[in-house]
Amino acid sequence: MPPIHNARGSYAKERRYRRFELQFPVSLSLPSQEAVRELKAITRNVSIGGMLLDTSDYIPLHTQLSFRMEVRRPGNRRSFRLLGEGEVVRVEPLGTDLGFAVAVECSRPIAEIESYLFAAS
Repeated sequence: MPPIHNARGSYAKERRYRRFELQFPVSLSLPSQEAVRELKAITRNVSIGGMLLDTSDYIPLHTQLSFRMEVRRPGNRRSFRLLGEGEVVRVEPLGTDLGFAVAVECSRPIAEIESYLFAAS
């Protein structure tokens, strides 16, 4: 099992943005040798500056990636897509055959999600 990786030191430090415990499906695109690798993940928590994902695939620390998140408001059947880019800043194994928790810091804040997050909390 790969070791815990953390690019920013202790992640228990004070966060820049408030985190929300929300689960959304996320599609990830990341470079893989001479191709683009597509992965699926689910958010564990989200902020306007990043997200913590659960994924079955190991993603190396410092990997640059793009993402597409499907956001659905509670009680609303319609969803909207948020697109962004970021860097993997932490990777933790969840246990044998359970996958990985992957923290992604967004290149730019996801301003479009801010009003949704505060309404959902």
